[in-house]
Amino acid sequence: MPKFAANLTMLFNEVPFLDRFEAATRAGFEAVEFLFPYAWPADQIKERLERHRLTLVLHNLPPGDWEAGERGIACHPDRIAEFRAGVGRGIAYAQALGVGQLNCLAGKTPAGVDSGLVRRTLVDNLRFAAAAFKSAGLKLLIEPINFYDIPGFYLNRTQQALDLLDEVGADNAFVQYDLYHAQRMEGELAATLEKHLPRIAHIQLADNPGRHEPGTGEINYAFLFRHLDRIGYAGWIGCEYKPATTTEAGLQWRQQLVR
Repeated sequence: MPKFAANLTMLFNEVPFLDRFEAATRAGFEAVEFLFPYAWPADQIKERLERHRLTLVLHNLPPGDWEAGERGIACHPDRIAEFRAGVGRGIAYAQALGVGQLNCLAGKTPAGVDSGLVRRTLVDNLRFAAAAFKSAGLKLLIEPINFYDIPGFYLNRTQQALDLLDEVGADNAFVQYDLYHAQRMEGELAATLEKHLPRIAHIQLADNPGRHEPGTGEINYAFLFRHLDRIGYAGWIGCEYKPATTTEAGLQWRQQLVR
């Protein structure tokens, strides 16, 4: 049976962030994830997790200036010191909040920079992060993201992520496989999941088009949920979608598609 974690950045936006933990519990979730915790003191988030008996399964490393459109800085040669400081900040939050894995957003390819230097920078930064994470007992994840939603994002396809991880050579580094992004870039969801399952540490979902609830688009989620059970995926599935109306109104997909 799939295990679903509410993404509190995307869901329950009807209430302020710190109130979304209670909303997730009321809706029947036992776990949550979110993009970034850094705007709130870790002890405030920890208190909400403990009060509502929720497991935190994922958050991201600091992404640079998100409000200005940055989507990670790991591939930026002129931001190495900032990235590595962010690794330390991410680890501190992870340890305070009890989460076992963090996602590193590769970032948009910087304009006018040699492509070889961009790749070397990303590989070196991922090696640095993986080593720091290993000392802290954490997994490092990297996520391919479609270039329709984020034009210029460096990492777009599953095989590209696997090739990067091969070069990094860290046994605590894995793919974060987002079904929505993968559908937009390459399809072949079931076959890719089965082939690369040992290298996938976390899955996220949304339907396409629209990035709304499962069951609103072209992805056969009833089949995929059965498939994940069959191939033995035991991790959490992050619900990182945009509710078509309100969060509560769209949650019936869990009963309709999971059997």
